[in-house]
Amino acid sequence: MDILYWKALAMGLLEGLTEFLPVSSTGHLILLDQWLHVGSEKFTGMFEIVIQMGAILAVVIYFWHRLWPWRRGMHAEQQREVWSVWGKTLVGVLPALVIGFMLDHWLKARLMRPAVVAGALGAGGVVLWLIERRRLTPQIMTLAQLTFKMALGIGLIQCLAMVPGTSRSAATIIGAMLLGCSRMVAAEYSFFLAIPTLGAASLYALVKTGFKFAPAEWMALGIGMAVSFVTALAVVAFLMRYLQTRNFIPFAVYRIILAVVVCWFLVVR
Repeated sequence: MDILYWKALAMGLLEGLTEFLPVSSTGHLILLDQWLHVGSEKFTGMFEIVIQMGAILAVVIYFWHRLWPWRRGMHAEQQREVWSVWGKTLVGVLPALVIGFMLDHWLKARLMRPAVVAGALGAGGVVLWLIERRRLTPQIMTLAQLTFKMALGIGLIQCLAMVPGTSRSAATIIGAMLLGCSRMVAAEYSFFLAIPTLGAASLYALVKTGFKFAPAEWMALGIGMAVSFVTALAVVAFLMRYLQTRNFIPFAVYRIILAVVVCWFLVVR
């Protein structure tokens, strides 16, 4: 197998493993990219974004019964609940669409560096650890209880994830928990919010690059998306089981340790 395809497989595996955990998939991909370059710089930038579509598909498949309003045997009340979930999801993604479009070039020019990733990983880990140690009492136990105002608030907090290393999942989960959501509701809403957020980012990246890549690069993109899909599907299933009895402290500790390791490498390099 061509070395390009092996790199695509590695990047897809990392994306699938980290996209829905509160550890920052973008941060991990930036760090891995220090050693693996998947094609040209232009293609690599697009590749790291578009392989997220595999992870999006994993969420759609796993939560199909919660997302498709025309399932056979579904009652009118159930359909209203599904449309409500979509409405809250679209409200939540609006801040990211607006702010992301305005700051896209500035963010990529100034923040896509290992030092920024290390700082955001460490800061996010500390915040997540402090929130879990406070043992907040959740008021929102189902997505039906989540208001549109809360959804907008979570969407605004999600914009912090534009700083690489912050983690979109961590930002939305932390925001939801601070607004009174249980861990399960926070995680579910984070999954649903990923669909339009990552979908819009992937489409924008493809349009901006003009879809002009070599056949080998398209093959690498397909491999990366397929691997991220399979891996993300397993991670989503794992996290939903995990959160039934456990908290996010292990992920907070992991973030802090990784931040220290990255800082050490930056100093000794």
